[in-house]
Amino acid sequence: MIVADNLLARAGLAALLDSFVQVVGQTAGGPRLAEDAAIYRPQALLVDLGWSPEALLNDLIPLVDSGLPVVALLAEDSAAGAALATLAGFERYGLLRRDTPPERLVPALLAVMQGWLVLEPRYHQALMQPAPAAPPAPEETLTRRELEVLQLLATGQTNKGIARSLGITDHTVKFHVNAIMTKLGAQSRTDAVIRATRAGLILL
Repeated sequence: MIVADNLLARAGLAALLDSFVQVVGQTAGGPRLAEDAAIYRPQALLVDLGWSPEALLNDLIPLVDSGLPVVALLAEDSAAGAALATLAGFERYGLLRRDTPPERLVPALLAVMQGWLVLEPRYHQALMQPAPAAPPAPEETLTRRELEVLQLLATGQTNKGIARSLGITDHTVKFHVNAIMTKLGAQSRTDAVIRATRAGLILL
């Protein structure tokens, strides 16, 4: 499934890939991205992050636990660190330049589907040396609900336990946990709690 906020970009990628793979759907992303993925049931996502990658990167967060392989295309190298911070939540992912030709793009898609990490060579350093995240201000970064979830995470509760405590679904809890980890620049739930404690977001 092709994901791009620009219609021409979606059509162009579909035309390029038509002779190599089956494109089962196209979508602009947004809050309905997870629903679109459930409808089209793709084997992988090809995401054109465009010139403003932040929005689509946020749209991808609810799909972190879906098991879907993701290959993202980046227009500006300066956004590689932010893109990798989100993509690292997926079990299988790749990050390539937006101008990658189809003869390289298709093998990259297939390799990621098989569990390989595929990166444009210039992005290796961004992966190995991610920029440290500054401690965020709670009022500016985390929502009230995310702070509630974070506090329950700190007590060691599972997603199911948090869902019961807050009267929400497991899926919603996963969404909030992924959002918390992304905003805090954390690599795990435990890391998120440690970073939040240091930033004064929660008390243990």
